[in-house]
Formats: sequence, C-alpha cells, structure tokens
Amino acid sequence: MIDSRSLTVVNALIFDGSSPDLTHGAVEIVGGTVAAVGDLTPAAGATVIDAGGRVVMPGLIDAHFHAYGTSLSALENESMSLSYVSLVGAARLRSALGRGFTTVRDVAGGDIGLANAIERGYVVAPRYLYTGAALSQTGGHGDARPADFDLCCPGGHMCEVVDGVDNLRRAVRERFRTGAHAIKVMASGGVVSLTDPIRIPQYSQDELRAVVEEAGRRGSYVAAHAYSPESIVHAVSNGIRTVEHGNLLDEGAAGVMAEHGAYLVPTLVAYDAMERRGGEVNMSPISKAKNKEVLDSGLHAIEVARAAGVTIGWGSDLMGELEDDQLLGLRLQLEVESPLDVLRSVTSVNAEIIRRPDLGRIGVGAAGDLLLVDGNPLEDPSVLWDKSRPRTVIQRGMVAM
Repeated sequence: MIDSRSLTVVNALIFDGSSPDLTHGAVEIVGGTVAAVGDLTPAAGATVIDAGGRVVMPGLIDAHFHAYGTSLSALENESMSLSYVSLVGAARLRSALGRGFTTVRDVAGGDIGLANAIERGYVVAPRYLYTGAALSQTGGHGDARPADFDLCCPGGHMCEVVDGVDNLRRAVRERFRTGAHAIKVMASGGVVSLTDPIRIPQYSQDELRAVVEEAGRRGSYVAAHAYSPESIVHAVSNGIRTVEHGNLLDEGAAGVMAEHGAYLVPTLVAYDAMERRGGEVNMSPISKAKNKEVLDSGLHAIEVARAAGVTIGWGSDLMGELEDDQLLGLRLQLEVESPLDVLRSVTSVNAEIIRRPDLGRIGVGAAGDLLLVDGNPLEDPSVLWDKSRPRTVIQRGMVAM
C-alpha cells in the first residue's frame, strides 16, 4: 500500500454516490479524508493520479459479507480452528478489496482479533464492520447439526445457538463488549442449514424484542436473516432494521417494511452461484432443493420492495470458493434495477444502512475511499464486473490495489 499524506485524482468523471449527473474535475484527499472536489490544482508534493477521463466513484460497500465463510458446510465452518478460519478470512477480505469493496459488513462472524489486525495494518482489507456470530435458536438456520447427529455444537465462529430472553441479552451485551457493529439474528430457515423449513419464522416475539432492545440501548440495530413474508413481518414488527435476503417478499410484507422504515439487503448472487457451482463446492441435496425455492423469486422481491417504497441495499453472501463471483451480484440486480439505482445501493444506500454517512459518497469530509473504473458504469455497467478491465482502489487516501 502506497502511503501518502495527500493524493489527488485529476481529469476524472465523478459519480458522487447519489447524483445521476457525472461531473468533470478532481478529487483531493488529505489525511485520509476528501478535502476538495472540483476544478483544482494538486498540492505541491501530492501523489497525482490522472484518471484520463475515466469514472471515479465511492469505494463499493458489501453489506452482507462473510469473512469466516470458508465453505458451504455450516458444521465445517464452526468446527475448524479459529486460527485457520481467520487466516482464510483475511485472504477473502483482501480479495474483496481488490475488486473495489473498500468497506464490508460481516453479518455472521468476525471478531475483535481480526478487526484489530486490520486496523493495525497486519491485514490488507476493506473497512471491516462485524456482528460477531449470528444468533440462532435451537434447530434454526444457524444450528449446524444435521438431524441425525447427537453432538454438542453451539457454534461461535459464524453462528451461535442461543435460546431464551436472558441468554440472548447476555449474548448481545457480549458482542457489543467485543466491538460488534450490530447484531445479526436468524429469523427464518435458510438454504445451507439442514433441519429448518425456509418459511417458518424463528425466535419468539419476546426473544426478538430483547435483542432489539439491547442493541438499541447501545445505539445500534439488528439485522435479520429472513426469507418468507411471515418471517419478515415477524422480524420487522419486533424492531428489526435490516432484512437480509428477503427472496419470498410479498406486497403485504413489503408494506410492513416500508411502514417501519426497514431496509432490504438482497443477496442475489449467492443463489445464482450455488445453482451454477453447487457441485463444485459439495453442496448437499437438501440445500440444492432449498436454493431452487428462493432462486427465481429474488428478482421479484426487489421489484415488490421498490414498488412499496422500501430502501434497497446490496450484499453478496458468498461462501467458500464462490467468493470470486462477488461482483456478478451487481449484474444480477441490474436485471430489475437501473444502473443508477444499483450504483446507489452499493455506495450511498449501503452507507446509510450501516450508519456511516462518511462512506459511500464523494464530497468534502467523506472518507477517502475511491474506485477508479475503466469506463462509465451508468452507460456500461460491465466495467464493474469485467475482470479484464483495469481498476484502481483507493482507501483512506492511499492506493490499495
């Protein structure tokens, strides 16, 4: 990583994270923060990057990432040694940064050790916001045990099985004690879990409210894994702020989300990748069948959410070797959204979701996280996922990749 106190990108077309209009000019970053945008002359001694008329945009944000998702087997993810999982996670984070993701929200995993290693420069990675292990009820989406396995596996790397109001309060408090950005709960069944139907809501009203209350007391929020209308309404009505996935969303549930100001974080590429590459990663027959149930409905869910006025973010949710499909999720969301809406989702909207107004935008006072791409993504979005097209990743005012 090239360190520089001052860096200026000149001769650029600037997408600020929100506006449909690109502006021509320069972006000056001093001390890791955007100091000026527009027609300006680089300061003496500054590192200068000539964009050559290419587009500079805010660094991308993945609001549903799993550093510790080493495989599609939940049992394997929870039983591997944490040292191994952390090293693999560091490699996954570095790869994400190289694709242009300067911030990720890890919503099932991560811990203060990995976060500290990143912050202190031992690991090259995006800005890293983590929830710690997601919370799951016994037999829920985060319970890694197959039905015929009689063993104790409470988890702790990506998911932890926690039942009951008092135990959940303690678990939430422990996560915030150790630096969690937010809390993740499993509020419905899932694809890769083996014993839970996808549509059934998980956790009781009292349990969800206890988690939300504890998070709110810390000025934070709760994200919920949820697919079905029943589980989405159950979660949102009890204070959940972000619905992860939401593939089976209907008009009624979308209306409840809009009424409560809840966000949708779709993860289309996860199901597409599992459908195409499930055999490559030893996906179980149970998970393949579940994946088919939600695969085709994800695009429709986004349309329903948009029509109801729900704010839509973007996430990848890729496990194991599927991680290299991360950018293809942008292409999939473009099947039902405009290029501008998708660019906003992966920048300014995701910044709003993670409550970081300094991210996802280019403006004075914003973080110096930029992505320089070889073309105009509003006209040719393929510049975002075409690996043959060069890109420059800038984080905190330094060239990272």
